[in-house]
Amino acid sequence: MNSSSSDSATPHRRRPRYSGKYPKKFSEKYKEHRPDQYPETVSKVVASGKTPAGSHLPIMVPEILEALALNPGSVVIDCTLGYGGHTEAILPEILPDGRLIGLDVDPIEQPKTERRLRELGFGAEVFQVRRSNFAGILKVLSEEKIEGVDALLADLGISSMQIDNPERGFSVKHEGPLDMRMNPNKGQPASAFLEKVSAELFAAILEENADEPNAIRLGSFLAGKKFQTTLELAASIRDYFPQMEGEEQNLTVRRVFQALRIEVNEEWNALDTLLRHLPLALKSGGRVAILSFHSGEDRRVKKAFQAGVRSGIYQAAAEEVIRAGAEERRANPRSIPAKLRWAIRA
Repeated sequence: MNSSSSDSATPHRRRPRYSGKYPKKFSEKYKEHRPDQYPETVSKVVASGKTPAGSHLPIMVPEILEALALNPGSVVIDCTLGYGGHTEAILPEILPDGRLIGLDVDPIEQPKTERRLRELGFGAEVFQVRRSNFAGILKVLSEEKIEGVDALLADLGISSMQIDNPERGFSVKHEGPLDMRMNPNKGQPASAFLEKVSAELFAAILEENADEPNAIRLGSFLAGKKFQTTLELAASIRDYFPQMEGEEQNLTVRRVFQALRIEVNEEWNALDTLLRHLPLALKSGGRVAILSFHSGEDRRVKKAFQAGVRSGIYQAAAEEVIRAGAEERRANPRSIPAKLRWAIRA
């Protein structure tokens, strides 16, 4: 080989060294992103009470399977496909002749999940994926020529894959663009929303979406300002409350991020639409299970199910919220705030 061809050749780049047992940067956790190649590393991360990067541990799987009471041949909608953990547990329960449709709006994670579940042997005859928000459930059922489903699951909120990837802009711990959109191809990022919103409206959003006790003060301080990154916003909130203890500051930051995320993704509109359309999506005797993660979500689900029982739409609903057991809470701290409610169509 002559010198000119050698100079033009692409130099070989070594993969970055896996720094320590648990690297801090998302981009460095390549072993956690490949559980098929590095199962021991993934097992160690799970044993430490953490979620492996790029994945999501499904919450309350046995409780959900019990609530949905699945049978071979059941038709199921998983309204929030995410990493596919719940779907992976449901599919064996409905074989043979069952069918599950997974909905998700995330164009980044959805193809990964479909590929993973296909590699586990779930073909198109039993498992389909649709790029849709669960507010569009009736449209999906109409296009699939399904009159009603036997079971429906919705795991509300945000997935670990979205939280942990700084590039998505959800993290309060790692630098990233202040985005927060579950579908980056739709709507406006949180930075643009915050720059345009009025102080009065943002204060109302903080109170409604996150029960923020300092909503009025934060609304005046943050609305109309320009923040490019997650850490820039988080630092500004902490600086505004120097008298607060560290954990109290962190809670305030998380509440502001939660309120922004809910507003940017129009989560209340989507959930209210789902709850309104549920009776039309379920067969007689069909079951629904909904996992929520904060009081605003749970209030909406509880009221909808209670009203449905009173009006005769539902023949039964969970009288008490179901929570993850002690062992699961220890193994997966993200299960601690989870609340499960179920209902059965009349």
